[in-house]
Amino acid sequence: MEIAGLPAHALVIHAAVVLTPLAGLVAIVYAAVPRWRWAVRWPLLGLAVLTALSIFGAWLTGGSYLDANPSLEQIPAVSTHAERADVMLWVGLVFAALAAASAFVLGGPTGLASGRGARDVRSVAVDRGLAAVLAVAAVAAIVLVVLTGDAGARAVWGG
Repeated sequence: MEIAGLPAHALVIHAAVVLTPLAGLVAIVYAAVPRWRWAVRWPLLGLAVLTALSIFGAWLTGGSYLDANPSLEQIPAVSTHAERADVMLWVGLVFAALAAASAFVLGGPTGLASGRGARDVRSVAVDRGLAAVLAVAAVAAIVLVVLTGDAGARAVWGG
């Protein structure tokens, strides 16, 4: 698949490379600073959806590019990139799902003077546990997108 003569993968990956770390950082803030959750909830949810779509799009276009050019699979750097991309797909989708679920589940106060929008925490253990899992998934997604992107850059540019 091509867009304006360029492989679609070369264009789509940039969304995943930008959105995944951004969503990860927002998720870490959301998990670590409960008093800011009211302000970060909707950006986190939007970024989670966009991140999942961009990661899936990058994986899909990368696979179709390899299908169109099967000889590339013999290059070790391309093989490494493809293996990391398979792992990134699942880590990224799990992270995005956790981020979206956390936006609805985790409690926190509201910044509104009326107090509307505050969410009670039914269980402190669940709140802290989900926040910790979200933060770990965010770090994993950030690290993996960097490693996958590095492997892809080495496959294209050498080194």
